[in-house]
Amino acid sequence: MVQAIDFRKLTLAAGAGLALLAIPLALAPQASGASEPVVEIPAPTNDLVETGNTATAIFAGGCFWGVQGVYQHVKGVINAVSGYAGGAAETASYYVVGSGTTGHAETVEITYDPSVVSYGKLLQIYFSVGHNPTQLNYQGPDHGTQYRSTIFYANDEQKAVAEAYIAELDAGGYFPAPIVTTLEPLEAFYPAEQYHQDFMTLNPNYPYIVYNDLPKKFALERLFPNEYRDEPALVGQLAAN
Repeated sequence: MVQAIDFRKLTLAAGAGLALLAIPLALAPQASGASEPVVEIPAPTNDLVETGNTATAIFAGGCFWGVQGVYQHVKGVINAVSGYAGGAAETASYYVVGSGTTGHAETVEITYDPSVVSYGKLLQIYFSVGHNPTQLNYQGPDHGTQYRSTIFYANDEQKAVAEAYIAELDAGGYFPAPIVTTLEPLEAFYPAEQYHQDFMTLNPNYPYIVYNDLPKKFALERLFPNEYRDEPALVGQLAAN
């Protein structure tokens, strides 16, 4: 089986990503459901008490297209940027990260208003519909350490909340296997190439999106109706302002 990373490379024109738009929807797998099931889980018992107008969460959970697309539909999220974390600045580019040797993970930087949505709620969405936290160094068809499940914590408070929540979920037996999500200190976040930004919204008929990512958006709407918003917070909109 050809891994999704190869499929994405074949259809992304270097530096532009325009060739993929010619792929007909008829070539997509049957989109009767996500390739990975979503899990209904409780919110964390402990959460951060944050002040100020903005805060930041950094999550990696497979291909950043879907993770970004999910959080762009969460109320209180001001911006969600696809990028890379875990490696050096000189290797923070799509085709180099794709080698799986850089230490980077495809990652999303989420800027949010803590008066509207909390860090704990973002974690609940991350573990429930954002990705499958029981898969080690892969998500569905995407394999390699660049697709690992990782929370990049910015401070000890974020780390403590995430650690406690993982223990709580494992103890509750909500998943069929132990959570393998790692916690790594955030050294730096590097935004991905522009053609990766807002990918789910701009390419809703792209086969990979139809099968792997749109079902996550639908699950967000179903499981988190109070947090879901129909209009996404797009990176392109912020750039235009």
